[in-house]
Amino acid sequence: MTSAHTRPRGRYLARLALLALGVVYGDIGTSPLYALREAFHGPHAIPLTASSVMGVLSLIVWSLILIVTVKYHVVIIRADNKGEGGVLALMALVNGSRLMRGLPPRRLMIVLGIFGAALLYADGALTPAVSVLSAVEGLEIAAPTLQHWVILLTSLVILVGLFLFQKRGTAGVGAVFGPVMLVWFLTIAVLGLNGILRYPGIVGAVLPTHAIRFFAEDPGRGLLVLGAVFLAVTGGEALYADLGHFGHSAIQLAWFTVPLPALLLNYFGQGALLLTHPETAPNPFYFLAPAKALLFLIPLATAAAVIASQAVISGAFSLTRQAVQLGYIPRMEIEHTSSREIGQIYVPNINWMLMVLTIALVFGFQSSSNLAGAYGVALSTLMALTTVMFYVMSREVWGWSLLKAASVSGLFLVVDLTFLVANALKIWHGGWVPLAIAIVLYFAMSTWKRGREILSKRMLEKTVPLKLLLADLAAEPPVRVPGTAVFMYGSADGTPPALVLNLTHNKVLHEKIVFLTIITEDVPHVGNDQRVIVKRSGKGFHSVTARYGFMQDPDIGEVLAACKQSHLDIPLEGTTFFLGRETLIASDRPGMAMWRERLFGFMSRNALRATAFFKIPPNQVFEVGAYVEL
Repeated sequence: MTSAHTRPRGRYLARLALLALGVVYGDIGTSPLYALREAFHGPHAIPLTASSVMGVLSLIVWSLILIVTVKYHVVIIRADNKGEGGVLALMALVNGSRLMRGLPPRRLMIVLGIFGAALLYADGALTPAVSVLSAVEGLEIAAPTLQHWVILLTSLVILVGLFLFQKRGTAGVGAVFGPVMLVWFLTIAVLGLNGILRYPGIVGAVLPTHAIRFFAEDPGRGLLVLGAVFLAVTGGEALYADLGHFGHSAIQLAWFTVPLPALLLNYFGQGALLLTHPETAPNPFYFLAPAKALLFLIPLATAAAVIASQAVISGAFSLTRQAVQLGYIPRMEIEHTSSREIGQIYVPNINWMLMVLTIALVFGFQSSSNLAGAYGVALSTLMALTTVMFYVMSREVWGWSLLKAASVSGLFLVVDLTFLVANALKIWHGGWVPLAIAIVLYFAMSTWKRGREILSKRMLEKTVPLKLLLADLAAEPPVRVPGTAVFMYGSADGTPPALVLNLTHNKVLHEKIVFLTIITEDVPHVGNDQRVIVKRSGKGFHSVTARYGFMQDPDIGEVLAACKQSHLDIPLEGTTFFLGRETLIASDRPGMAMWRERLFGFMSRNALRATAFFKIPPNQVFEVGAYVEL
């Protein structure tokens, strides 16, 4: 792993840049399959004229420059949380800042961060659907008599296979993602250059005057086509989310040397083809290639689409781990499929959720053109949210002046909101689907977060101060039995209710009592030297606080080993772990609406048990139940 704070060089930097091609740029790299096509073909097509082609191409060029290059590669990429990027990392960066001026920025960041994460889950279903469909639709060019249901069936087989493969992990094939995407980018560059040679004047679209004139002639038409133009920049969020995997040096090197030139060449080539052969509008990408080359191009495009999908799915798994650690979704089973590859984890619940959503999207929308609108709505909303979050971060963490923060963020926000309005025109044509998915997930995530806060407050009401407990034990000493008991509790203050209940009913205490609290910090990683703090309270009582970052997985064995270094020996064998098991009851007490309390109770009952999540031997766990009114 590398970060924005390390500076890889030479061959290592080149290798990281090659790997980044397969992970970071798969999404934006497959955009030529459908972006320009959507402007001149489909339900929202505009008339194909020389001025419109030049105008749309100019808009694509300057969108790639302003949004992907300037906004993400130059500015947003610097907003890292100790090397990690993405909306949750950005939210945690502000929440953990000591310069926080008040609660409103924190609350705003939490709302935006949760909704942004929810949109990323929607993207995790949309990207595989639209990418694979658009790639396989090339079969209609190679074999015009092919029935459309064959395209759908082929796409579904590929997608189902992709999700079924996740359990095996991608460590074995991950190394080939970069080289395959390199071949893909070189191929689309050559195809584009071939198209440019047919009509060299197309490169004049690099002048922004064509975009300005296009808008001036018909602002309504210009706004409508921006929905298609935006599809050329989808994937910008990916480079920010994957920042911690490669670092900004490798990501920038890859972008400027391969994807950016290749994408520009291909879009110019498609534009030249449209001007010389308007009848190719239904699929200018595939018509750009010679008929004999389609046998090679279609499988290559499908492989690129699968790689783009794989990157997004893996990103959803990584996002889930962050959300679990930060307390925004219940504990889930997280499997590590490789001990060496970066980000190689598998989350079964998320995998099956994304598979069901993806299949539903393919059946519901039937084609990549129908899906494009929904795709644009989801990602344009996410990009606007990121800009607002960046503004808050620049003020609260970097300490920028109001003028500087507003100027930089305001420029980006004007562009983002323009694209958002353009895509909003498609809300009634399927664009509502990702928003509906995101809203449902937002309420689920915010309910879990709020429910945990209320539960913690209710448990705190029943907590006995440790000093009071020790005084009672001194007055009436209970029977002490040999061994060690570890009581896990979410708060480092007070006595775990499980201990009080156990003492009340069983009338005994172990010789050595350990209160263990595991805290997730608002940073990606906590060093081993800062992992564990041991505090001795006397009479055999010890308090242990273990700290982890939101990109790390807690491990009881690791915590006990760290305790030994602090001269507190807790042998794993023979130690009894006491965990609370709360039965939640919805009530009319202040906190949440009844329906949210019931939802929280349902989520709590179905969360992964702490025994499995913290890797505690199940035959050494003693659960103490309690009823709690929310």
